Amino acid sequence: MRFLELYSYEIAILLSMVGFYAVIENDLRRVLAYSLINQLGLMVVGIGIGTNLALNGAVAHAFNDVIFKGLLMMSMGAVLQVTGEMRGSELGGLYKRMPKTALLCMVGAASISAFPLFSGFVSKSMVVAAVLEEDRVLVWLALLFASAGVFHHAGIKIPFFAFFAHESKFVATAHEPPRNMLLAMTLAAILCIGIGSFPTVLYSILPWTMEYSPYDATHVLAQLQLLAFSALAFTWLKLSNIYPPELRSVNLDVEWIYRRLVPDLIAWFRIHFGRLDAALRSRGVGLVSRAVDGLVRHHGPRGVLARTWPTGSMVLWVAALLAVLILARYI
Repeated sequence: MRFLELYSYEIAILLSMVGFYAVIENDLRRVLAYSLINQLGLMVVGIGIGTNLALNGAVAHAFNDVIFKGLLMMSMGAVLQVTGEMRGSELGGLYKRMPKTALLCMVGAASISAFPLFSGFVSKSMVVAAVLEEDRVLVWLALLFASAGVFHHAGIKIPFFAFFAHESKFVATAHEPPRNMLLAMTLAAILCIGIGSFPTVLYSILPWTMEYSPYDATHVLAQLQLLAFSALAFTWLKLSNIYPPELRSVNLDVEWIYRRLVPDLIAWFRIHFGRLDAALRSRGVGLVSRAVDGLVRHHGPRGVLARTWPTGSMVLWVAALLAVLILARYI
């Protein structure tokens, strides 16, 4: 806990930097994965602050994140099932054939972006308020930057490139997902709106008792200003052709180590040490075979030790063993 408290500013900066990876990422599932890291960073900052309000905010946001991130994941899963594609560069225009999925996805996007009356707002604002109460101005600024990034890449990019943007080749054949998938997404969307509209229900089950109201003028206006300027920034970047295009590429990250490097190293060792391995195996098999042949030759059904020996030979062996025992006894 002390470590998290000391390095809460650095943690906030790191979770802000994750947004840059999400902005240039083409695979929308990976965008949501980066967004998950961002949300976990916010919870870690709340734990590092350590006050009752901050810890309650971290717990509440963890609870809400499961719901709205699950909603976004399910909506992208519906798109993947219908189109077989998840790259933003290949999607777009699906709102014409998948309006229900698009609407539910936008509910999840509004929740993760912390729009008022949605679940993300009533939990994220607790952590931000706790940071201000502890006079951590730099941490607060970093959290604001990270919040703008979340709205940018998860609140706007996910629904925009999946359902709007340009007309994709999948529009002609797209359709709504099965009813069970729509039902699951609808239940998650109802929870997102219900928790955001009636936060006292969630607050009543948090670990510490507190008096906190997210819907005061300061919180609402500050969040609306942040969202408005973030939306304007996205619009300006897009219209000015400055926004990074969705390229048909794979961005390198830490997962490249176990996705490509480790398998390539294993293949390299198998190629260059294959002969040595084969030689060692052949030598080992040869040694075992010779040992088995020796045992069979001496102890097998026709082995030397299995033959019937004359009485004289047995007397000779007994005398020899007796001589050995006598020598061992007196030496």
